[in-house]
Amino acid sequence: MNRPLAAVAGGLSGTAALTVLLLLFEVETRSQIGMFDVVARFVGVPGSTTVGFVLFVAAGTLAWPLLFVAVEDSVPGSDPAIKGMGVGVLLWIPFLLLGRAELSGAIVFAFAGLTLVAHLAYGYITGAVYARLTGRTPSSGTLGDGSELQG
Repeated sequence: MNRPLAAVAGGLSGTAALTVLLLLFEVETRSQIGMFDVVARFVGVPGSTTVGFVLFVAAGTLAWPLLFVAVEDSVPGSDPAIKGMGVGVLLWIPFLLLGRAELSGAIVFAFAGLTLVAHLAYGYITGAVYARLTGRTPSSGTLGDGSELQG
């Protein structure tokens, strides 16, 4: 499969996982965050949860995976899943800064931790599916940095 199409397939898989994890956090916080409302506010249409959801899925399925393909070769390492986790961290930082709404106190730390895990899962799944579909999986005898296993 060609690289952009594989990345989009990976992005779709990663976005599904990210959405489920973020919705679980929404339930746990009794909808104090409004994940998709954050996206809608960011693009200037506050109160439109549907627009926020559509943009969230479009970015997670198309924009970020295609950006991943564009920069993949310049990211150190040989495992696309690990590289994807790096992209997940880069996406998490603005999400953390813009998405915490009016949260304060200890729940901010829970928000930071849980959304970091969700973004790491997104990156890992996107990279792993991409690697599988393009045949770029690291061999079983090597570690993520390309060094060989001893033993």
